[in-house]
Amino acid sequence: MDLPLPEPEADARAHSERLAELIRAQIRAAGGAIPFSRYMELALYAPGLGYYSAGAHKFGASGDFVTAPELGAAFATAVASAITPVLRQLGAEAVFFELGGGSGAFAAALLPALARLEALPGEYWLLEPSADLRERQRDALEAKLDRDLFARCRWLDAPPERPWRGVLFANEVLDALPTPRFAIRQGEVYEEHVVLGADGTFLRVDQPADALLRAAVRHVERDIECKLPEHYRSEVLPQLPYWIQAVGGLLHDGVMLFVDYGYPRGEYYRAGRSEGTLRCFYRHRAHDDPFFLPGLQDLTASVDFTALAEAGVNAGFDFAGYCTQAAFLANNGLQQQLLEIEGIADEAERYRRHQEIKHLTLPGEMGERFQVMAFQRGADIRASFASGDLSRRL
Repeated sequence: MDLPLPEPEADARAHSERLAELIRAQIRAAGGAIPFSRYMELALYAPGLGYYSAGAHKFGASGDFVTAPELGAAFATAVASAITPVLRQLGAEAVFFELGGGSGAFAAALLPALARLEALPGEYWLLEPSADLRERQRDALEAKLDRDLFARCRWLDAPPERPWRGVLFANEVLDALPTPRFAIRQGEVYEEHVVLGADGTFLRVDQPADALLRAAVRHVERDIECKLPEHYRSEVLPQLPYWIQAVGGLLHDGVMLFVDYGYPRGEYYRAGRSEGTLRCFYRHRAHDDPFFLPGLQDLTASVDFTALAEAGVNAGFDFAGYCTQAAFLANNGLQQQLLEIEGIADEAERYRRHQEIKHLTLPGEMGERFQVMAFQRGADIRASFASGDLSRRL
């Protein structure tokens, strides 16, 4: 870390220390080491203590990062335009299934947009394991939505266990999946683990990888047609196909739509990216120390979109499209939104809306760093990827 990060308040630091002690206990119980992926899982999702399971504000200006829905309604309006033909095709029983849900801002903008388009789903599901976030989402949506729209909202704490039809949507979810980290040492694959120093601090060490992780890394090497160099370190998600099957396997007719930051595989594992993509976010500052104040910061790794494409197709879906976020918005009503902005009389609001669009679409902001990928089965969303196709890079 080049610059000192802001100091937390005393109660926040105490919260972090409780989580750190829980992780230490897990390390001791495991014989002195846990995989980094397990550390990341605990840091983000330990009940009542992990970053996404506890009560601190994460999203927006007062949190640690800003997602597209927090900027305003433009992002959700474009998604509504993209999925309207799908929802109309599937009929009144269609479901919109949002993984995560954040502050509820996306649902609060999407449902009214779909109402205006006369394409409301029968139900709006939010998969949110955090009890604290569920309550925040429920309170926010009850305050912002009219009674009919709010009545469509249903919170889940696990993926559905029966077949369903509709749209599965995940914005900045894949980057927060606990990821194994690997290293190449003397041509062999090692997995990064977390151990305790003499003073109880967390340290990273490498241990020989198991068969699943080793096979995943060798698959990457075969696909990019080169061996990863000595000391190369990165992330890989061998569990991604199982995760896709768990959340979307029972989607019999519909679309899966993913938005996240990442790269196609050849770029993800280029030689110059030899330390991987793991990043930490604390109060809108990015740094590289995953052990800094566990529970108070976000840990994230970029998405291998080639791996996502493989997982979606292997789960029985047809690949539907892959493009930048900027291209996706342009394909789905952005020009109409810009025309509507020009008609806003309030100068301050007009300026705010223009800034929102710029943040979502400019290459130096979210426009190219964030990418969109879709899969379909018994429905068709390919028109939403009419231009800006990136599938050749996969």
